Amino acid sequence: MPNNELQMPFKKLIEPLQDALKFQGFEAPLPFQKKTLSKIKSGRNLFGIAPKGAGKTTAMVLGVVQNLNGEAFEDAPRAIVFAKDKEAVLEMYREFRRFTSKTNLRVYCVYEEHNIDAQRDDIYNGIDILITTPKRFNKLFFMNNVNVRKLQMFVVDDAEFLFRGSHLADVSRLPESLERCQYLVFSTTYDKRFNRWQERFMFHPQMVKGS
Repeated sequence: MPNNELQMPFKKLIEPLQDALKFQGFEAPLPFQKKTLSKIKSGRNLFGIAPKGAGKTTAMVLGVVQNLNGEAFEDAPRAIVFAKDKEAVLEMYREFRRFTSKTNLRVYCVYEEHNIDAQRDDIYNGIDILITTPKRFNKLFFMNNVNVRKLQMFVVDDAEFLFRGSHLADVSRLPESLERCQYLVFSTTYDKRFNRWQERFMFHPQMVKGS
């Protein structure tokens, strides 16, 4: 495939993302990213199933920043990203910062090891993207410390972790409070337990597989 065709999805991204990609030496999307980005941008619910190294996380970050138009808006978060633990949350935060440095998007992360009152106050002051562990989010949510009325994007990264402990139940509670949202789930394999999500709230998802 000609190189200029491979670069088309990157060219259709907002300018701050193009600048960040160029600065970091990205010349063209990987095949999985090329297939995934167009679907994320169109607002579809998505299962992105691919092995490590296929570019799942970068595709997700680009898609979220693109769909939020790289701009802060009001105070309530518009995207939530679930990750398995503190280390994964901080890694995801760093990945978002790589691509939001030339935007005014407010990215914030929460996890169990940090003071919950400080997290509550920071969220109240206004954020756009919340990266969180399921357990800490549930505690904040049921204390009425997270306004989800503006939420547009619900994301799970490396979703295999959901099937250990109570994570699946913790994450599955949030959609009950949402009216309309785009759901993005990234994993190395598809687990049949996700069929229940398709029945309850993740309607007509697209399945993108990579190798």
